[in-house]
Amino acid sequence: MASSLRRIALIVAVATALSKVAGLVRQQVIAAAFGVGAVYDAYNYAYVLPGFLLILLGGINGPFHSAMVSALARRPKQEGAHVLAAINTVVGALLLVVTLVLVLAADPLITLVGPQLDATRHQLAVEQMRWMAPMALFAGLIGLGFGALNAADEFWLPAVSPLLSSVAVIGGVGLLWWHLGAAIALPEQVRLGGAVLAGTTTLGAVLQWLIQLPALARQGLLKTRLVWDWQDPGVREVLKVMGPATLSSGMLQINVFVDLFFASGIVGAAAGLGYANLLVQTPLGLLSNALLVPLLPVYARLTAPEDRHELVARIRQGLMLANASMLPLGAVMIALAGPIVAVVYERGAFDAGAARLVAGLLMAYGLGMPAYLARDVLVRVFYALGDGNTPFRWSVGGIGLNAVFDWLLVGAPTPWGLQLPALNFGAPGLVLATVAVNVITCLGLLVALSVRLGGLPLRGWARDTLLLLAAASLGGVAALVLARGVSWPAGLIGRLLETGLGCGLAFALYGLVASALGVPEARQMLHQLRRRLPGAG
Repeated sequence: MASSLRRIALIVAVATALSKVAGLVRQQVIAAAFGVGAVYDAYNYAYVLPGFLLILLGGINGPFHSAMVSALARRPKQEGAHVLAAINTVVGALLLVVTLVLVLAADPLITLVGPQLDATRHQLAVEQMRWMAPMALFAGLIGLGFGALNAADEFWLPAVSPLLSSVAVIGGVGLLWWHLGAAIALPEQVRLGGAVLAGTTTLGAVLQWLIQLPALARQGLLKTRLVWDWQDPGVREVLKVMGPATLSSGMLQINVFVDLFFASGIVGAAAGLGYANLLVQTPLGLLSNALLVPLLPVYARLTAPEDRHELVARIRQGLMLANASMLPLGAVMIALAGPIVAVVYERGAFDAGAARLVAGLLMAYGLGMPAYLARDVLVRVFYALGDGNTPFRWSVGGIGLNAVFDWLLVGAPTPWGLQLPALNFGAPGLVLATVAVNVITCLGLLVALSVRLGGLPLRGWARDTLLLLAAASLGGVAALVLARGVSWPAGLIGRLLETGLGCGLAFALYGLVASALGVPEARQMLHQLRRRLPGAG
């Protein structure tokens, strides 16, 4: 099983890496064309519902994907085809209604999410939401189809498919730039720019759906007719997990709505959050897919009481690998936020002021990197156990906490006229609030899982996590000292040297210290690295 997991993880990692690189290029193209101006600022408000439905429902490790894997992994393909067709029928009908709502109610929805947007940004966001409304329908179909493919042990296509969405946006914005040149940033071109950006985003979702159809047919999982069958045991099992899981994951998106609500009074904050979030999601998505995609079917097959010891070992494996990878990444993002943002984005319409805004947000994101992935591991364990209610309850509680933390760290929007004390961290306060909620939720889920399984060796896990944190902190401090203590050449070459050498020093020191401290997962990672080095025996 170990070799099979490594093979699957490698497939998923390579495919996800290609998708993430394409996503990074897409974001660079958007940054160069629009910076933190009205088009991309409005786009983040328009994207919050249709776009996040694509991530929520259509994403790998999303609730639709997880529910299908959990239900179909134990069933023959013929039965799986019937279950997929029935779920597609029900979900498609519901999401078609959601699509119509997004089109007809775009104006009040944008007002709700961004109450302080100026008239230009508001109107742009309304138009862009209508362009992207069909993504709601395709999101569900994508997530269900790719879940069925993963249950059939086909991993490459689901992991690489987001590349198509990025290519569509890159092509659309690139053609617009070729047509308008520097005039793309002129006020009279904002509507055209907004339409192209939103329209190509929807086109990318359509392509993601189309590419899965031949693979489903090849696996014998494709039925082209509507199937209304609520009584099938497989359908009921999928719905049992999918309903609470969707609500639970949806609570995270409500937190995004809350953040944008408070961000609407800070010019450029929504755009800055989008750019910083991409820098976080690129490594996070790569490691999440490589770690969770192969582990989810394993968790689903280890739910019997006699497999409890192996399940606990696999939970430890997932959590500690998450910590071992995320802690050094977070430390590097905090220490080298400025040069990282400059290397990736600072060109075209993305100036030094925009770089400072995004760098501050990236540092705040770095503090919460371990909690993001560890939470996902725990949620998938609950899904495998057939329990979507526990993550849902914690997510509901997180919404209230997020609103309170946003209020305390940023302050309330002035239209309400509410004057409560706030620390006024500005845009980074929104990220810090999210980080605090994720940490609290992660700890709560871990305790709940320990109770559910009759106890987990939490003290040993906590000890090893603290050792990893100490090693990551040393690596981050070393990178910061190097960055501040050397006079780097001006321009892109200097930034590349500063970032590359700083990251190399941080990761090398982290690996050596964590291994020396005796953390098994760190030693395994270092051993695997040494085996791949040229000339290593």
